[in-house]
Amino acid sequence: MALKLLYITNAIDGSGGLERVLSVKTKVLAEDYGYDIHVVTLNQKSKTDLFFPFSKKIIQHNIEVSGNAFQYFSKYRAGINKVIAEIKPDVISVCDDGLKGFFIPLLLRKKAPIVYERHASVQLNFSKKSTIFKNQLTYYLMRVLAKTFDAFVVLTKGNVTEWKSKNVKVIPNLLSFYPETSSSLKNKTVIAVGSHSYNKGYDLLLNAWKQVVSLHPDWELHIYGKYDEAHTYITLANRLKIEKKVFFSPPVKDIDQAYLNSSIMVLPSRSEGFGMVLIEAMACGLPCVAFECPHGPADIINHGCDGLLVPNGNVEELANALKSLIEDENKRIAMGGKAKENVQRFLPQNVVKQWDELFKKINPNEQAKKNRT
Repeated sequence: MALKLLYITNAIDGSGGLERVLSVKTKVLAEDYGYDIHVVTLNQKSKTDLFFPFSKKIIQHNIEVSGNAFQYFSKYRAGINKVIAEIKPDVISVCDDGLKGFFIPLLLRKKAPIVYERHASVQLNFSKKSTIFKNQLTYYLMRVLAKTFDAFVVLTKGNVTEWKSKNVKVIPNLLSFYPETSSSLKNKTVIAVGSHSYNKGYDLLLNAWKQVVSLHPDWELHIYGKYDEAHTYITLANRLKIEKKVFFSPPVKDIDQAYLNSSIMVLPSRSEGFGMVLIEAMACGLPCVAFECPHGPADIINHGCDGLLVPNGNVEELANALKSLIEDENKRIAMGGKAKENVQRFLPQNVVKQWDELFKKINPNEQAKKNRT
């Protein structure tokens, strides 16, 4: 009998890294490993209008919640328990980086092995508007609740240091594509990919880019990602008078083509859970430049071999790293070749196997079956 797996997440119709990884991972688990997979979402408008293609074998459920905090929480709890009662999963996996996801083990009427998949650094949960005390209280609560899961999965070795729990395990994100071809690294284009949020650090990147184009005016920066309502970074590019050397585009489904037409990837994030865009760019043969932020880039980039790491938030060093790759084509080509080679450790066949082993290890039925044999 197929192992029945339920994913609990906010939505799967977006263009973010979590959705991309979940689409690939569930496809491999369902079609190659024979899992019976269900996904429950929250206030998702459509089951068919999805940014990334999900396997037709995946069964979707949706919970509608609204109202004040009490009403929202009550509907959320009732909806999850209803889905669980209907499908009776063997294992539950929570993919929700918000605080509410940590409470899932306490909300369930019917107990089942539960995994938490952490896709972000704890820095993401800290609000700039909140007091240090409130942020630290949130962190303390998250660490306590993390221990209530059968397994707590983070993406990098760096992320392990954020959690004080014996149930923490590292399983990285997986590649969604690995083109046979690589970028020629001849186009005078630097690419950045990610939503227009403060955490992605585009303000730091644009200030660094102003320094770069003052010496290399024939190079362009292309940023792909969902705009914020205020168009903050488009406005900043105009204010810095670099708008003719920076091009903003919304998310695109064929982002691999954008990588292949670029020569350098830059990730200016203040914090990361992993850095999905880094391994995508490396799969296309691009050397990467990133801040050594908590946590992800340092686990992916081998500094000086397949890319460059710079001190977190240091605009001057970010500009210098970009200039060094722009000015040395041989260095770009050597690093790009190593990037293409080193990123193979994130291929689906190397990562999904780890998930299969974990799900079967924490499922008592699978363990009983193993003991009988």
